[in-house]
Amino acid sequence: MDTRHFRTLFISDVHLGSKAAKVDFLLDFLKHHDADTIFLVGDIIDGWRLKRSWYWPQDCNDVVQKLLRKARKGTRVIYIPGNHDEFLRDFPGTHFGGIEVAERMMHEAADGKKYLVLHGDEFDVVVRNARLLAYLGDWAYDMAIMINIGLAAIRRRMGMPYWSFSAWAKLQVKHAVNFIGEFQRVVADEARKHGADGVICGHIHHAVMEDMDGIRYINTGDWVESCTAIVEHQDGTFELIEWRSMSGTQPIPMAIGHREKDVAPQAA
Repeated sequence: MDTRHFRTLFISDVHLGSKAAKVDFLLDFLKHHDADTIFLVGDIIDGWRLKRSWYWPQDCNDVVQKLLRKARKGTRVIYIPGNHDEFLRDFPGTHFGGIEVAERMMHEAADGKKYLVLHGDEFDVVVRNARLLAYLGDWAYDMAIMINIGLAAIRRRMGMPYWSFSAWAKLQVKHAVNFIGEFQRVVADEARKHGADGVICGHIHHAVMEDMDGIRYINTGDWVESCTAIVEHQDGTFELIEWRSMSGTQPIPMAIGHREKDVAPQAA
């Protein structure tokens, strides 16, 4: 399988340090995808879980080393911290091994359109105003992820692609669906205030590309539930990629995803 090269690659919510992180899937994805610029859009490291109990296997080091290697070879790597790796917000403008830290950034696509890139947690009322409640929600989320791990193991033995129970369950809860819609609206408004044509964010683990009243809303998804990334092609169009099977274990198409121009606008 050849490596695909893009103008820009956006990844978020890997949660290294969490047992739920699909690190093997991400390593496989990074092996076959490269870009001139890579944006790490927050929650790459899960500082919350690492504070509770230390979990850092070799494959977490492998992800860090692979990103550092890409930076050494000339890829611009920009790390925009999220709430789970907020300790890095104390170091804006700092370079760590060639990886640049920034609170947020305006990205100009190849077609001249401008996209505000941020993690998005500052627009999550729960995280911003009720940290204890956020931690409790994080615990409940862990329980759903544990079910994910068991199901994933069974499906892999049966030769079936990865499927996220927690992502499916979240979308069955009306409150969660309403929250997603409100989050998208508020983040799109922030892009509009800054004169951007669109916004690229993470945080809520819900990958999507859609138009919202003239603003292109793009969410990178995550590598805990959906195993998704956003790529920008050389012509400025974007593609949402889902990496649901391991290329080393069974044949798969290069990506199960869709190109921006083929995606119909959806209502929030």
